[in-house]
Amino acid sequence: MGNDLIFSDATRLAELVRTRQVSPVEIVQAHLDRISAVDPKINAIVTVADDALKAARTAEADVLSGEALGPLHGVPFTVKDSIDTAGVPTQRGSPIFKGRTPQIDATSVARMKQAGGILLAKTNLPEFSYWIESDNLLSGATSNPWDLTRTPGGSSGGESAAIAAGMSPIGLGTDLAISVRGPAAQTGITSMKATHGRVPMTGIWPRAPRRFWHVGPMARSVRDIALAFSQLVGPDGQDAFATSTVPFDAGIGRQSLLPLRVGWMVGPGLGPVDPEVAATVRAAAESLKSVGVSVDEVGIPALERDFALDVFNKLHVMEMKPAFAEATAGRSRDDLYKMAKTMLSLPDTSMKDYIEAEQAAERIRDGYADYFSRYDALVTHVLPIPAHKHGVKAFTIDGQTVDATYLQGATVPLNVAGLPGVAMRFGTSKEGLPINIQIVGKWQAESTILHVASLLEGVSTVRDLRPAL
Repeated sequence: MGNDLIFSDATRLAELVRTRQVSPVEIVQAHLDRISAVDPKINAIVTVADDALKAARTAEADVLSGEALGPLHGVPFTVKDSIDTAGVPTQRGSPIFKGRTPQIDATSVARMKQAGGILLAKTNLPEFSYWIESDNLLSGATSNPWDLTRTPGGSSGGESAAIAAGMSPIGLGTDLAISVRGPAAQTGITSMKATHGRVPMTGIWPRAPRRFWHVGPMARSVRDIALAFSQLVGPDGQDAFATSTVPFDAGIGRQSLLPLRVGWMVGPGLGPVDPEVAATVRAAAESLKSVGVSVDEVGIPALERDFALDVFNKLHVMEMKPAFAEATAGRSRDDLYKMAKTMLSLPDTSMKDYIEAEQAAERIRDGYADYFSRYDALVTHVLPIPAHKHGVKAFTIDGQTVDATYLQGATVPLNVAGLPGVAMRFGTSKEGLPINIQIVGKWQAESTILHVASLLEGVSTVRDLRPAL
């Protein structure tokens, strides 16, 4: 049953534990065995939690004694190595933080544990969580389980690779501009960046710029994302952005949301898009029509007026650069990798440009507000291309040559606007690589976009969900 366990979703594993069909010890051991077998090829795991099996034995005893069980009882989970884990190193992808071991769990980790989850391991990331590939001086580069010559993305690339390869059923990543949705797209898993502030960022670094950072679940099914989010959501009294008490129902499909109005777009405002990726978005739109959803091809003029990636770049440098400078003060340049050096070398944004970017961000938010006055959700691409080779700095996409930052063209608008987005697989490239779509919702409309994602999951024709390792 080992292979079935490592590719079962978290919801199924929790059911097997609750009904005493499988022990948490068996589940954790199966995933530890899988890590031993395939991680040497992938390099997704930074640290295995020493007490994972001990925690599994405790979880098993609770089942046998009839204790009340949480919704993730006995299910292992992994965590990006920028998120604090008590007693387990959190090293942030940098020699500067080598061996750093927090005493307290981040709020998101504590909530996963309160739900019965068992911390299995920490996963790889770029230095300081800041790039679209997961590579650093401390733990090296992570490879994509679908093709080891390609990246699983960043900054939550170790997390996406671990889940796609069966080393973990579910986990936590963070997202500044792309970082839970892009990696999910490159490895064909599912993830969600919720509305800004819905999940507290307490215990996660870097926090600057706080208005753009998110923490979110990553898994292999839409129902797992809904289940995890139901445990993660809500204020903790420490993160001032996390104030919403709007409830969330994890029972996707139970909501009476039809008739739905959904728009789709791959055009102006999001940057160039590969024809294969655009075709996948169109296919998703047609599939929604087939299940009774009202679907239109749309545009959002505000995104065409103000390219969100340019707006983001003008805003975040001024806020993130001081955090990098403080973290690296007094350290040798030998301790710094590509992105820390790049960030510290960037010129400051002029005050004029900064104010203009702030105004542009407001126009983008207004543009989405106008759109969502007529529609319930928006379907776009996540990335303009499937997973790319390691270290590529520029791409030619649909005849246009762009630098690597353009991979964030469809994801960063949601960070600027604070809106929720689900990334899920809906296609396969001619090279056999996953292609994901992104489902966007209005403020705090996670239940709506998860419902749309569930509809699409139900009609998807993609079947090759396990990379051959």
